[in-house]
Amino acid sequence: MFNQKILVRAIALTFLLPAAAKANDSNELEALRAEIQQMKQSYETRIQTLETRLQTTETVAGNADKKAEEASVQASARPTASNALNPDISLILSGTYANRSQDSNYHITGFQAGGEIGPGTKGFNLGESELGVYASVDPNFYGGLNLALAPDNTIGVEEAFVQTTTLPYGVTLKAGRFFSSIGYLNDQHAHTWDFVDNPLAYQAFLGNQFGDDGIQLKWLAPTDLFLEFGAEYGRGRIADTEGRDENGGGAGSIFAHVGGDLGISSSWRAGLSYLDVSPKDRKSNDIDALGSDVTNSFTGNSKVWLADFVWKWAPNGNATNTSFKLQGEYLHSTQKGDLTYDVDQAANTGRYTASQDGWYLQGVYKFLPYWRAGLRYDQLNSGSVNYGDNAANLANSSYDPKRISAMLDFSPSEFSRIRLQVSSDKSRQEATDNQVFIQYQMSLGAHGAHKY
Repeated sequence: MFNQKILVRAIALTFLLPAAAKANDSNELEALRAEIQQMKQSYETRIQTLETRLQTTETVAGNADKKAEEASVQASARPTASNALNPDISLILSGTYANRSQDSNYHITGFQAGGEIGPGTKGFNLGESELGVYASVDPNFYGGLNLALAPDNTIGVEEAFVQTTTLPYGVTLKAGRFFSSIGYLNDQHAHTWDFVDNPLAYQAFLGNQFGDDGIQLKWLAPTDLFLEFGAEYGRGRIADTEGRDENGGGAGSIFAHVGGDLGISSSWRAGLSYLDVSPKDRKSNDIDALGSDVTNSFTGNSKVWLADFVWKWAPNGNATNTSFKLQGEYLHSTQKGDLTYDVDQAANTGRYTASQDGWYLQGVYKFLPYWRAGLRYDQLNSGSVNYGDNAANLANSSYDPKRISAMLDFSPSEFSRIRLQVSSDKSRQEATDNQVFIQYQMSLGAHGAHKY
Protein backbone atom coordinates (compact mmCIF):
# COMPACT_ATOMS: atom_id res chain seq x y z
CA MET A 1 0.00 0.00 0.00
CA PHE A 2 2.83 2.33 0.94
CA ASN A 3 4.62 1.55 -2.30
CA GLN A 4 1.50 2.27 -4.28
CA LYS A 5 1.13 5.75 -2.65
CA ILE A 6 4.74 6.56 -3.39
CA LEU A 7 4.29 5.44 -6.98
CA VAL A 8 1.16 7.58 -7.43
CA ARG A 9 2.92 10.64 -6.02
CA ALA A 10 5.94 10.10 -8.19
CA ILE A 11 3.78 9.84 -11.29
CA ALA A 12 1.90 13.03 -10.28
CA LEU A 13 5.15 14.94 -9.76
CA THR A 14 6.41 13.72 -13.08
CA PHE A 15 3.46 15.38 -14.85
CA LEU A 16 3.03 18.46 -12.63
CA LEU A 17 6.64 19.72 -12.48
CA PRO A 18 6.86 20.58 -16.18
CA ALA A 19 3.56 22.43 -15.95
CA ALA A 20 4.73 24.43 -12.94
CA ALA A 21 8.00 25.22 -14.65
CA LYS A 22 6.12 26.34 -17.72
CA ALA A 23 3.85 28.59 -15.64
CA ASN A 24 6.87 30.10 -13.91
CA ASP A 25 8.59 30.75 -17.25
CA SER A 26 5.42 32.42 -18.54
CA ASN A 27 5.29 34.77 -15.56
CA GLU A 28 8.92 35.75 -16.06
CA LEU A 29 8.30 36.42 -19.77
CA GLU A 30 5.32 38.65 -18.96
CA ALA A 31 7.41 40.52 -16.40
CA LEU A 32 10.20 41.00 -18.93
CA ARG A 33 7.75 42.23 -21.57
CA ALA A 34 6.23 44.71 -19.11
CA GLU A 35 9.68 46.00 -18.09
CA ILE A 36 10.75 46.41 -21.73
CA GLN A 37 7.50 48.27 -22.53
CA GLN A 38 8.01 50.54 -19.54
CA MET A 39 11.58 51.31 -20.62
CA LYS A 40 10.38 52.00 -24.17
CA GLN A 41 7.73 54.45 -22.97
CA SER A 42 10.26 56.14 -20.69
CA TYR A 43 12.74 56.62 -23.56
CA GLU A 44 10.01 57.90 -25.88
CA THR A 45 8.95 60.45 -23.26
CA ARG A 46 12.55 61.60 -22.79
CA ILE A 47 13.04 61.88 -26.56
CA GLN A 48 9.86 63.96 -26.91
CA THR A 49 11.02 66.21 -24.07
CA LEU A 50 14.42 66.69 -25.71
CA GLU A 51 12.79 67.45 -29.08
CA THR A 52 10.53 70.06 -27.44
CA ARG A 53 13.52 71.68 -25.71
CA LEU A 54 15.42 71.69 -29.00
CA GLN A 55 12.55 73.41 -30.83
CA THR A 56 12.19 76.00 -28.06
CA THR A 57 15.93 76.68 -28.07
CA GLU A 58 15.96 77.06 -31.86
CA THR A 59 13.02 79.51 -31.69
CA VAL A 60 14.66 81.57 -28.95
CA ALA A 61 17.95 81.57 -30.84
CA GLY A 62 16.17 82.68 -34.00
CA ASN A 63 14.44 85.52 -32.18
CA ALA A 64 17.73 86.51 -30.55
CA ASP A 65 19.40 86.66 -33.95
CA LYS A 66 16.51 88.72 -35.26
CA LYS A 67 16.73 91.17 -32.34
CA ALA A 68 20.48 91.38 -32.72
CA GLU A 69 20.02 92.26 -36.36
CA GLU A 70 17.40 94.89 -35.47
CA ALA A 71 19.69 96.30 -32.79
CA SER A 72 22.50 96.50 -35.31
CA VAL A 73 20.21 98.38 -37.68
CA GLN A 74 19.24 100.80 -34.91
CA ALA A 75 22.87 101.35 -34.01
CA SER A 76 24.13 102.00 -37.51
CA ALA A 77 20.97 103.04 -39.41
CA ARG A 78 22.47 101.08 -42.30
CA PRO A 79 20.45 98.74 -44.53
CA THR A 80 21.56 95.19 -43.82
CA ALA A 81 21.32 94.03 -47.45
CA SER A 82 23.59 96.69 -48.95
CA ASN A 83 26.05 95.67 -51.63
CA ALA A 84 29.70 95.88 -50.73
CA LEU A 85 30.64 98.17 -53.64
CA ASN A 86 27.60 98.93 -55.81
CA PRO A 87 25.09 101.37 -54.28
CA ASP A 88 21.56 100.38 -53.34
CA ILE A 89 19.10 102.64 -55.17
CA SER A 90 15.50 102.84 -54.02
CA LEU A 91 12.52 104.92 -55.06
CA ILE A 92 9.41 105.34 -52.92
CA LEU A 93 6.38 106.52 -54.89
CA SER A 94 3.62 108.02 -52.78
CA GLY A 95 0.31 109.69 -53.53
CA THR A 96 -2.74 110.80 -51.55
CA TYR A 97 -6.33 111.79 -52.10
CA ALA A 98 -7.67 114.03 -49.31
CA ASN A 99 -11.29 114.91 -48.60
CA ARG A 100 -11.58 117.55 -45.85
CA SER A 101 -14.42 119.54 -44.37
CA GLN A 102 -12.29 122.64 -43.69
CA ASP A 103 -9.98 124.85 -45.77
CA SER A 104 -6.24 124.36 -46.09
CA ASN A 105 -5.16 127.38 -44.01
CA TYR A 106 -3.97 125.10 -41.24
CA HIS A 107 -2.77 126.14 -37.81
CA ILE A 108 -2.80 124.74 -34.27
CA THR A 109 -4.64 126.99 -31.85
CA GLY A 110 -2.38 128.35 -29.09
CA PHE A 111 0.85 126.89 -30.52
CA GLN A 112 3.54 128.66 -32.53
CA ALA A 113 4.24 125.63 -34.72
CA GLY A 114 6.41 126.06 -37.79
CA GLY A 115 7.49 123.76 -40.57
CA GLU A 116 5.50 121.64 -43.00
CA ILE A 117 2.59 120.69 -40.77
CA GLY A 118 -1.05 119.86 -41.32
CA PRO A 119 -2.98 117.49 -43.58
CA GLY A 120 -2.08 119.21 -46.86
CA THR A 121 -4.38 120.40 -49.63
CA LYS A 122 -7.66 118.86 -50.69
CA GLY A 123 -8.14 116.52 -53.63
CA PHE A 124 -5.44 114.57 -55.43
CA ASN A 125 -1.84 115.11 -54.33
CA LEU A 126 1.32 113.52 -55.62
CA GLY A 127 2.62 113.17 -52.10
CA GLU A 128 6.27 113.15 -51.10
CA SER A 129 8.29 110.59 -53.04
CA GLU A 130 11.75 109.54 -51.87
CA LEU A 131 14.88 108.68 -53.85
CA GLY A 132 17.59 106.96 -51.84
CA VAL A 133 21.16 105.92 -52.65
CA TYR A 134 23.11 103.97 -50.02
CA ALA A 135 26.40 102.05 -50.16
CA SER A 136 29.59 101.16 -48.38
CA VAL A 137 32.35 103.62 -49.27
CA ASP A 138 35.17 101.31 -48.17
CA PRO A 139 35.74 98.97 -45.21
CA ASN A 140 35.67 101.95 -42.83
CA PHE A 141 32.79 104.16 -44.03
CA TYR A 142 29.21 103.96 -45.21
CA GLY A 143 27.21 106.72 -46.92
CA GLY A 144 23.65 107.54 -47.84
CA LEU A 145 21.59 110.14 -49.69
CA ASN A 146 17.81 110.53 -49.48
CA LEU A 147 16.02 113.11 -51.64
CA ALA A 148 12.44 114.23 -51.02
CA LEU A 149 10.49 114.97 -54.22
CA ALA A 150 7.70 117.36 -53.23
CA PRO A 151 4.38 117.86 -55.08
CA ASP A 152 5.36 121.46 -55.98
CA ASN A 153 8.23 120.11 -58.12
CA THR A 154 10.91 121.05 -55.59
CA ILE A 155 13.62 118.67 -54.40
CA GLY A 156 14.86 118.65 -50.83
CA VAL A 157 17.73 116.79 -49.22
CA GLU A 158 16.33 114.84 -46.28
CA GLU A 159 19.53 112.99 -45.52
CA ALA A 160 23.08 113.05 -46.89
CA PHE A 161 25.56 111.51 -44.48
CA VAL A 162 28.62 109.35 -43.96
CA GLN A 163 29.19 107.15 -40.94
CA THR A 164 31.87 104.89 -39.57
CA THR A 165 31.64 101.10 -39.65
CA THR A 166 34.77 99.89 -37.89
CA LEU A 167 35.18 101.96 -34.72
CA PRO A 168 35.76 99.73 -31.68
CA TYR A 169 33.61 99.17 -28.58
CA GLY A 170 30.25 99.59 -30.38
CA VAL A 171 30.84 103.26 -31.25
CA THR A 172 29.42 104.80 -34.45
CA LEU A 173 30.08 108.33 -35.69
CA LYS A 174 27.85 109.99 -38.30
CA ALA A 175 28.33 113.35 -40.03
CA GLY A 176 26.25 115.30 -42.55
CA ARG A 177 22.49 115.84 -42.72
CA PHE A 178 20.26 113.28 -41.03
CA PHE A 179 17.10 112.83 -39.00
CA SER A 180 17.79 113.10 -35.28
CA SER A 181 17.49 109.91 -33.22
CA ILE A 182 15.49 111.62 -30.47
CA GLY A 183 12.19 109.94 -29.63
CA TYR A 184 10.84 106.97 -31.55
CA LEU A 185 9.23 108.28 -34.73
CA ASN A 186 11.58 111.16 -35.52
CA ASP A 187 14.28 109.27 -37.42
CA GLN A 188 11.82 107.17 -39.44
CA HIS A 189 11.06 108.08 -43.03
CA ALA A 190 7.45 108.92 -43.89
CA HIS A 191 6.84 105.72 -45.86
CA THR A 192 7.41 103.67 -42.67
CA TRP A 193 4.77 105.52 -40.63
CA ASP A 194 1.64 103.61 -39.63
CA PHE A 195 -0.55 106.64 -40.39
CA VAL A 196 -0.62 109.22 -43.17
CA ASP A 197 0.69 111.99 -40.91
CA ASN A 198 2.78 112.50 -37.79
CA PRO A 199 1.21 113.11 -34.33
CA LEU A 200 0.21 116.65 -33.32
CA ALA A 201 2.98 116.83 -30.69
CA TYR A 202 5.62 116.26 -33.38
CA GLN A 203 4.05 118.96 -35.54
CA ALA A 204 3.74 121.48 -32.72
CA PHE A 205 7.20 121.09 -31.16
CA LEU A 206 9.45 119.68 -33.92
CA GLY A 207 7.98 121.23 -37.05
CA ASN A 208 6.74 117.73 -38.00
CA GLN A 209 10.21 116.09 -37.98
CA PHE A 210 13.62 117.29 -36.85
CA GLY A 211 16.55 116.83 -39.22
CA ASP A 212 19.80 118.77 -38.92
CA ASP A 213 23.28 119.29 -40.32
CA GLY A 214 25.85 118.13 -37.81
CA ILE A 215 27.45 115.13 -36.15
CA GLN A 216 26.09 112.22 -34.15
CA LEU A 217 27.88 109.84 -31.78
CA LYS A 218 26.25 106.56 -30.74
CA TRP A 219 27.35 103.79 -28.42
CA LEU A 220 25.74 100.33 -28.42
CA ALA A 221 26.51 98.53 -25.15
CA PRO A 222 27.84 94.94 -25.42
CA THR A 223 24.98 93.50 -23.35
CA ASP A 224 22.15 91.03 -23.94
CA LEU A 225 19.74 93.85 -23.21
CA PHE A 226 19.59 96.40 -26.03
CA LEU A 227 21.16 99.54 -24.58
CA GLU A 228 22.05 102.57 -26.72
CA PHE A 229 23.29 106.05 -25.84
CA GLY A 230 23.87 108.95 -28.19
CA ALA A 231 24.52 112.66 -28.56
CA GLU A 232 24.16 115.10 -31.47
CA TYR A 233 25.43 118.58 -32.21
CA GLY A 234 24.33 120.59 -35.22
CA ARG A 235 23.33 123.75 -36.99
CA GLY A 236 19.76 123.92 -35.62
CA ARG A 237 17.66 123.54 -38.79
CA ILE A 238 14.31 123.03 -37.08
CA ALA A 239 10.90 123.69 -38.68
CA ASP A 240 12.26 124.75 -42.10
CA THR A 241 14.70 127.29 -40.68
CA GLU A 242 18.27 127.55 -41.95
CA GLY A 243 19.90 127.26 -38.54
CA ARG A 244 22.50 129.54 -37.03
CA ASP A 245 25.13 131.21 -39.26
CA GLU A 246 27.94 131.07 -36.73
CA ASN A 247 31.04 129.08 -35.90
CA GLY A 248 29.25 127.14 -33.19
CA GLY A 249 26.07 125.13 -33.42
CA GLY A 250 22.43 125.92 -32.89
CA ALA A 251 21.21 122.58 -31.55
CA GLY A 252 22.31 119.79 -29.25
CA SER A 253 20.59 116.60 -28.14
CA ILE A 254 21.15 113.51 -26.04
CA PHE A 255 19.16 110.27 -26.00
CA ALA A 256 19.09 106.81 -24.46
CA HIS A 257 17.19 103.74 -25.65
CA VAL A 258 16.74 100.39 -23.92
CA GLY A 259 14.88 97.29 -25.08
CA GLY A 260 14.63 93.53 -25.03
CA ASP A 261 12.42 90.47 -25.30
CA LEU A 262 9.49 89.40 -23.15
CA GLY A 263 9.42 85.65 -23.70
CA ILE A 264 9.29 84.31 -27.24
CA SER A 265 6.39 86.38 -28.59
CA SER A 266 6.96 89.92 -27.31
CA SER A 267 9.63 92.63 -27.46
CA TRP A 268 9.82 96.23 -26.28
CA ARG A 269 11.83 99.44 -26.46
CA ALA A 270 11.76 102.59 -24.34
CA GLY A 271 13.68 105.84 -24.50
CA LEU A 272 14.35 109.28 -23.05
CA SER A 273 15.60 112.21 -25.14
CA TYR A 274 16.38 115.91 -24.76
CA LEU A 275 16.72 118.55 -27.48
CA ASP A 276 18.01 122.10 -27.03
CA VAL A 277 17.68 124.19 -30.19
CA SER A 278 17.76 127.91 -30.97
CA PRO A 279 15.60 128.61 -34.05
CA LYS A 280 15.93 131.87 -35.96
CA ASP A 281 12.93 133.36 -37.80
CA ARG A 282 10.78 130.25 -37.41
CA LYS A 283 7.53 131.04 -39.26
CA SER A 284 4.14 129.85 -38.01
CA ASN A 285 0.55 130.37 -39.15
CA ASP A 286 -1.92 131.71 -36.60
CA ILE A 287 -5.19 133.60 -36.11
CA ASP A 288 -5.08 136.90 -34.23
CA ALA A 289 -7.57 138.29 -31.69
CA LEU A 290 -9.72 139.69 -34.54
CA GLY A 291 -9.95 136.32 -36.32
CA SER A 292 -7.61 137.27 -39.16
CA ASP A 293 -5.01 134.89 -40.62
CA VAL A 294 -1.47 136.02 -39.77
CA THR A 295 2.08 134.71 -39.96
CA ASN A 296 4.28 135.08 -36.89
CA SER A 297 8.02 134.60 -36.49
CA PHE A 298 9.94 133.30 -33.46
CA THR A 299 13.63 133.71 -32.64
CA GLY A 300 14.94 132.33 -29.38
CA ASN A 301 15.48 129.07 -27.52
CA SER A 302 13.38 125.91 -27.46
CA LYS A 303 13.88 122.91 -25.20
CA VAL A 304 12.02 119.63 -25.81
CA TRP A 305 11.95 116.55 -23.58
CA LEU A 306 10.70 113.28 -25.08
CA ALA A 307 9.74 109.92 -23.55
CA ASP A 308 8.83 107.04 -25.85
CA PHE A 309 7.74 103.42 -25.56
CA VAL A 310 6.85 100.67 -28.04
CA TRP A 311 5.73 97.06 -27.48
CA LYS A 312 5.43 94.48 -30.24
CA TRP A 313 3.75 91.07 -30.15
CA ALA A 314 3.67 88.21 -32.65
CA PRO A 315 2.98 84.51 -32.00
CA ASN A 316 6.37 82.84 -31.39
CA GLY A 317 8.00 85.91 -32.94
CA ASN A 318 6.47 85.20 -36.37
CA ALA A 319 4.57 88.26 -37.66
CA THR A 320 3.64 86.73 -41.02
CA ASN A 321 -0.02 86.20 -40.22
CA THR A 322 -0.78 88.29 -37.18
CA SER A 323 0.90 90.85 -34.92
CA PHE A 324 0.21 93.84 -32.72
CA LYS A 325 2.17 97.01 -32.00
CA LEU A 326 1.45 99.52 -29.24
CA GLN A 327 3.42 102.76 -29.12
CA GLY A 328 3.21 106.14 -27.47
CA GLU A 329 5.29 109.26 -26.84
CA TYR A 330 5.14 112.24 -24.52
CA LEU A 331 6.76 115.59 -25.42
CA HIS A 332 7.24 118.66 -23.22
CA SER A 333 8.41 121.97 -24.65
CA THR A 334 9.57 125.25 -23.14
CA GLN A 335 10.27 128.27 -25.36
CA LYS A 336 11.72 131.67 -24.60
CA GLY A 337 12.59 134.46 -27.02
CA ASP A 338 11.13 137.14 -29.31
CA LEU A 339 7.88 136.69 -31.24
CA THR A 340 7.13 138.98 -34.18
CA TYR A 341 3.39 139.26 -34.74
CA ASP A 342 2.10 139.48 -38.34
CA VAL A 343 5.48 139.71 -40.08
CA ASP A 344 3.85 140.79 -43.38
CA GLN A 345 1.89 143.77 -41.92
CA ALA A 346 2.19 144.93 -38.31
CA ALA A 347 5.59 143.29 -37.67
CA ASN A 348 5.32 143.96 -33.92
CA THR A 349 8.03 142.18 -31.88
CA GLY A 350 7.73 141.34 -28.19
CA ARG A 351 8.92 138.79 -25.65
CA TYR A 352 7.37 135.33 -25.75
CA THR A 353 7.50 132.42 -23.29
CA ALA A 354 5.61 129.13 -23.37
CA SER A 355 5.57 125.85 -21.44
CA GLN A 356 3.41 123.24 -23.18
CA ASP A 357 3.20 119.50 -23.73
CA GLY A 358 1.52 116.84 -25.82
CA TRP A 359 1.28 113.09 -26.31
CA TYR A 360 -0.12 110.35 -28.49
CA LEU A 361 -0.98 106.67 -28.16
CA GLN A 362 -1.61 104.30 -31.04
CA GLY A 363 -2.15 100.62 -31.69
CA VAL A 364 -1.85 98.71 -34.96
CA TYR A 365 -3.21 95.16 -35.33
CA LYS A 366 -2.34 92.84 -38.21
CA PHE A 367 -5.36 90.53 -38.37
CA LEU A 368 -4.65 88.84 -41.74
CA PRO A 369 -1.39 88.29 -43.67
CA TYR A 370 -1.95 91.42 -45.83
CA TRP A 371 -4.30 93.52 -43.69
CA ARG A 372 -3.76 95.86 -40.74
CA ALA A 373 -6.01 98.18 -38.75
CA GLY A 374 -4.91 100.98 -36.45
CA LEU A 375 -6.25 103.59 -34.05
CA ARG A 376 -4.43 106.71 -32.80
CA TYR A 377 -5.37 109.42 -30.32
CA ASP A 378 -3.20 112.51 -29.86
CA GLN A 379 -3.62 115.67 -27.80
CA LEU A 380 -1.82 118.90 -26.93
CA ASN A 381 -2.11 120.77 -23.63
CA SER A 382 -2.18 124.58 -23.89
CA GLY A 383 -0.02 124.96 -20.78
CA SER A 384 1.30 128.41 -19.84
CA VAL A 385 1.86 131.05 -22.56
CA ASN A 386 2.89 134.71 -22.25
CA TYR A 387 2.79 136.88 -25.40
CA GLY A 388 4.23 139.98 -23.70
CA ASP A 389 3.63 143.11 -25.82
CA ASN A 390 1.55 141.06 -28.29
CA ALA A 391 -0.99 139.96 -25.68
CA ALA A 392 -3.65 142.22 -27.21
CA ASN A 393 -3.00 140.85 -30.70
CA LEU A 394 -2.83 137.13 -29.92
CA ALA A 395 -5.45 135.80 -27.55
CA ASN A 396 -4.10 133.49 -24.84
CA SER A 397 -6.38 130.48 -25.34
CA SER A 398 -6.76 127.60 -22.89
CA TYR A 399 -7.95 125.34 -25.72
CA ASP A 400 -6.38 121.86 -25.92
CA PRO A 401 -6.11 120.65 -29.54
CA LYS A 402 -6.85 116.97 -30.11
CA ARG A 403 -7.36 114.44 -32.89
CA ILE A 404 -8.47 110.85 -33.33
CA SER A 405 -7.56 108.79 -36.39
CA ALA A 406 -8.40 105.30 -37.65
CA MET A 407 -6.69 103.53 -40.53
CA LEU A 408 -6.97 100.34 -42.57
CA ASP A 409 -4.21 99.31 -44.94
CA PHE A 410 -3.60 96.50 -47.44
CA SER A 411 -0.05 95.37 -48.28
CA PRO A 412 -0.03 92.62 -50.94
CA SER A 413 3.78 92.55 -50.63
CA GLU A 414 6.56 94.24 -48.69
CA PHE A 415 6.94 96.68 -51.60
CA SER A 416 3.38 98.04 -51.90
CA ARG A 417 0.70 99.44 -49.60
CA ILE A 418 -2.72 101.06 -49.99
CA ARG A 419 -4.17 102.85 -46.96
CA LEU A 420 -7.51 104.36 -45.94
CA GLN A 421 -7.49 106.80 -43.02
CA VAL A 422 -10.27 108.83 -41.41
CA SER A 423 -9.61 111.53 -38.81
CA SER A 424 -11.54 113.96 -36.67
CA ASP A 425 -9.04 116.82 -36.34
CA LYS A 426 -9.76 119.43 -33.66
CA SER A 427 -6.46 121.29 -33.95
CA ARG A 428 -8.31 124.56 -34.52
CA GLN A 429 -10.65 125.82 -31.83
CA GLU A 430 -12.99 127.42 -34.33
CA ALA A 431 -13.62 124.36 -36.50
CA THR A 432 -13.42 120.56 -36.56
CA ASP A 433 -11.85 119.18 -39.71
CA ASN A 434 -13.29 115.80 -40.71
CA GLN A 435 -10.74 114.15 -42.98
CA VAL A 436 -10.65 111.12 -45.30
CA PHE A 437 -7.36 110.04 -46.89
CA ILE A 438 -6.59 107.39 -49.49
CA GLN A 439 -2.87 106.80 -49.85
CA TYR A 440 -0.62 104.54 -51.90
CA GLN A 441 3.06 103.79 -51.30
CA MET A 442 5.16 101.78 -53.75
CA SER A 443 8.82 100.80 -53.29
CA LEU A 444 11.07 100.25 -56.30
CA GLY A 445 14.61 98.95 -56.20
CA ALA A 446 16.77 97.80 -53.32
CA HIS A 447 15.57 98.80 -49.89
CA GLY A 448 17.22 98.11 -46.55
CA ALA A 449 15.59 96.77 -43.40
CA HIS A 450 13.40 99.16 -41.42
CA LYS A 451 14.26 100.11 -37.88
CA TYR A 452 12.62 98.43 -34.90
